[in-house]
Amino acid sequence: MSYFDNIRTFVRVYELGSMSAAARDQRISAAVASSRISQLESYLSVRLFQRTTRQLNPTEQGNIFYAGACQILEAINDAESAVNSITQSPRGLLHVAAPLGVGRRLIAPLVPDFKQEYPLIELRLRLSDRKLDLTAEGLDVAFFLGVPEDSALRIRKIADCPRVLCASPLYLESRGHPTTPSELTDGTHDCLNLRYPGAPEFQWPLETESGTHKFAVKGPFETDDGDVLTNWALDGQGIILKPVFEIADHLASGRLVPVLQSTPPIPIQMALLYMHRRHQDPKTRLFIDFMTTHMQKVLAEKQGSTS
Repeated sequence: MSYFDNIRTFVRVYELGSMSAAARDQRISAAVASSRISQLESYLSVRLFQRTTRQLNPTEQGNIFYAGACQILEAINDAESAVNSITQSPRGLLHVAAPLGVGRRLIAPLVPDFKQEYPLIELRLRLSDRKLDLTAEGLDVAFFLGVPEDSALRIRKIADCPRVLCASPLYLESRGHPTTPSELTDGTHDCLNLRYPGAPEFQWPLETESGTHKFAVKGPFETDDGDVLTNWALDGQGIILKPVFEIADHLASGRLVPVLQSTPPIPIQMALLYMHRRHQDPKTRLFIDFMTTHMQKVLAEKQGSTS
C-alpha cells in the first residue's frame, strides 16, 4: 500500500499547496509527507514540485501526474465501494464538516447513535462557520445552511429551517422594540452580524407586504462564530437573525424575545453536499440517510417547541 499512500499524499499536497497542511490532513508528520513525495519523485524520475523556502508549486510533470493520480484514487474508491456494497459491511473513515451551530446542536449528539449502528465506520467531524471546499479539504460530506454555489456536487435537502429576529429583554428595555425593518438599517437599532471570508449573505432577507426584501443592517459587532453572536445578544448587545433550532431553548425561556414578527426572515435551507461518484460509497450513503432522517425529527421537535 506504500505506493498508493504516496499517491494520496501527493494529491493532498497538490490540492492544499502545502506539505505541512497535507501532513495534518492525513494525520502524519511533515517529514513523512516529504519522504513520500521524495519516494514518488524517485520512482517516477521526475520533479513533481518546485520547492522554495516560502512556496511549493507543481511542475509541468506534477500537473500531468495529478490528473492521472486522481483517476487512480477514484478507481480505487469505486472498487472499494463496490466490494463494500456486496459484503454489506461498510467500514472506513468519513470526513464530515458542518457549521458550528448545526454541528453542536444537531450532528454531534447523533454521532454516537450512528457509531453504535455502524461500528466499523470512523468519523472525523470538523465544525466551522466559514465556507468549505469539499475537494480541496478532503471532505466526504458537508452540511450547510443556504444555497450551494458548486453545482458539480450532489445535494441532499434536509429541511427548510424557520428563522427569527430576536433580542434580549435587557436590550429591548433600553432601546425599545423595532416597529419597521428600516430601523435595522438607519442606526436606530444595533444588529449583530455573522461575517466571514466568502460569506454570501451580508443582508437580512425579510418578508414584507410587497414581497421579500433584503436589508443592509447596521451594528457595532461582527464575528465568524454564530454562538458568539448568540452570547452577545443574550448580553443585551443587539438584535440577531438566527435559525430557530439554534436558539430554541433561549426563546422558550424568554432570554431572547422575537421582534418584527410581521416581517419575518425567510426560512433557510439545511442540506448536505457530497461528491458525485459512479459508485456511491456505502458508508457515505448510510451516514447521509441516517443524519437526514434523525435531523428532520430533531428539527421538528425544536422548532415545534417554540411555536
